[in-house]
Amino acid sequence: MAAENIIGSWFRYFPDHYLWSQLMSGQINISPMGGSNFHELDQIGKRLSGRSGDAEAWHDAWSWMSDKTLARAENEERKGHTRTAMAAYVRSAIYRYASERFVHPDDPRKSKSYKKLLPHYEKGMKYRVPGFERVDVPYEEGPLAAYLLPPKNPTGNDPYIAFFDGLDGSKEITVLWGALALIERGVGVLCVDGPGQGETLRLRKIPSRFDYEVAGTAAFDFLDARPEVDSARIGLMAMSMGGYYAPRIAAFEHRYAACLTWGAHFDYHEVWEHRRKVLESGGTISSSAIWQLPWVLGTPDMDTAMEKCRAYTLAGVAEKIRMPICITHGQDDNIVPVDMAHRLYEACGSKEKELKIFTVEDGGSQHCVFDNLPMCGEWIADWWMDRFGTV
Repeated sequence: MAAENIIGSWFRYFPDHYLWSQLMSGQINISPMGGSNFHELDQIGKRLSGRSGDAEAWHDAWSWMSDKTLARAENEERKGHTRTAMAAYVRSAIYRYASERFVHPDDPRKSKSYKKLLPHYEKGMKYRVPGFERVDVPYEEGPLAAYLLPPKNPTGNDPYIAFFDGLDGSKEITVLWGALALIERGVGVLCVDGPGQGETLRLRKIPSRFDYEVAGTAAFDFLDARPEVDSARIGLMAMSMGGYYAPRIAAFEHRYAACLTWGAHFDYHEVWEHRRKVLESGGTISSSAIWQLPWVLGTPDMDTAMEKCRAYTLAGVAEKIRMPICITHGQDDNIVPVDMAHRLYEACGSKEKELKIFTVEDGGSQHCVFDNLPMCGEWIADWWMDRFGTV
């Protein structure tokens, strides 16, 4: 395979494989949030040395470390070392989640791995975050799986954010990416696996839809009904493919107080036209395997998925956005060109709109700023803190 044109300056653990490097960088970057340990990641990486692109090797290496970390968690819990044990439970769950990344959805190991990690993740997070709660968001095809995280010092009338994932994320990841920083700043978070995401897709078999405002309204109604939530300060945020979902919701569900995209989209079909060519030619500049799109969209094959994907555009939609909106993107995003962020900004009808392009000088510039998640997460959490007047 010819050398790939990868833009930007960032640490690539697997120099010959963009996607593996991107995923490893993301794992390294959630270490400060308790999602990983660099030494454990390096042990995984050493097992994968010289095996770039081998999906089975990937699964086995991450499963091995998940099992090893889980054994430590259980052993430390028996000793009464609760803090150590709970931290290890979370890391074990995240490694388990990483292990199924390239396991095809028809393979029973995918759902089995996910089912196994849930109780360990939730056990660790309930210890770490007082009031951490697994909840179901009522939705027309069946409930959406979600986690509710109250702010660190709740007042009984606090702002909350509905935080959706992307093409291949989950609520277990969004908790680490952004929710923990937000609750430290007085903002509660509902981390939702929307249609086509995380648990809602894996275990409840609910695929994505282009009219994501239906899911957005469900999340708003859920929060609005909670007595501890200030209904006038309910925000909306989503990452990666969620850079389409969040603006789409904002265009039609005007009760949200503000919207932020963690990575932007404008024409998702256009993005996948390029991505499909890359993957089918043996390239690795992608955020997922090629079967991810049909699985998420609930279609039988790639051709059908591409046709369904045509509806995922913000042309003629972004103009309907009236609420304050912040559009963020990495200058050197290899997955979704930065032009998408500029197109969304220009089309957006809001009178109060902001475009933040993260650069190498800022500390990170890749897709969703996975090359410096702590910095980006803090910037975004501070934006919400300033917006809602919390401390």
